[in-house]
Amino acid sequence: MSLKKKPLKSKPICKVSFTLTKDQAKGAGSVHLVGEFNDWDIHAAPMRRQKDGSFTATLDLDTGREYQFRYLINGEIWISDPEADKYAFSPFGDCENAVVTV
Repeated sequence: MSLKKKPLKSKPICKVSFTLTKDQAKGAGSVHLVGEFNDWDIHAAPMRRQKDGSFTATLDLDTGREYQFRYLINGEIWISDPEADKYAFSPFGDCENAVVTV
């Protein structure tokens, strides 16, 4: 998994690319990027499968903020990004959400 950030010069926006590798996706049929940026809507940000078996999604996020997020594999397995900027305790269970800072 990885996060790549590309701030825009003309707007207070940062293009953030989220990647889940083939090994991390573990043969997933689908992966969704779910977080504060889409009100935790499990259908709002489906990730695209790449030829190498990885999954990617790019979002335009407002700068000067932090966003909690997780990946949802096959509609049932939640995982956090081990390369996130930091982590925050989830109030909905005994897990940590990944955090991206833009």
